[in-house]
Amino acid sequence: MKIVTDKVSFFIPRAVETGQRKWQGSVSGIVDSPLDQVWTIVSQTKRLSEWMPMVERCTDVEGDEGIPGYVRLVSGFMFPQQDGERSWIKERLVAMDPTSHSYVYKMEASNVGLDGSVNSLKLIDYGDDSTLVNWSFEIDPLEGALEDNIIDYLGFLYKSCVNRIQGAIVAASKKV
Repeated sequence: MKIVTDKVSFFIPRAVETGQRKWQGSVSGIVDSPLDQVWTIVSQTKRLSEWMPMVERCTDVEGDEGIPGYVRLVSGFMFPQQDGERSWIKERLVAMDPTSHSYVYKMEASNVGLDGSVNSLKLIDYGDDSTLVNWSFEIDPLEGALEDNIIDYLGFLYKSCVNRIQGAIVAASKKV
């Protein structure tokens, strides 16, 4: 997977005028844990930093977690800033369905240029106590950026999160 951080990390430009085709990507991975254990980790805002290495803090802003309309503020080093400041993204829960083990968040505001982006996470029972995690994303085209570079970078970030879910489950089981 190609990672072009010089164009992405220090140049996250503003979205191009709406009406253009959205840029889309997705990543998937298998977690060697049952579906319900994976859902417990990925569906709770307070546990985000356990499996998202670039997230330092996630704060409730408005509404009730798990209910569409819920707003959270995520901060950390998702996208390095030229001034060394932390990235922040205000996300609104669009949909959550515990029966299908899926949710959708929309980025409403940020200092990273991805306002309006939509992220969807879906879990599928993969048998033998394993779970397929599918994370898809859709963003508005970014002025001055190459679609492949942005999609590759986001794919790399999200795949690193998927890869850390197993470790978060193991760590949580040791705390109990």
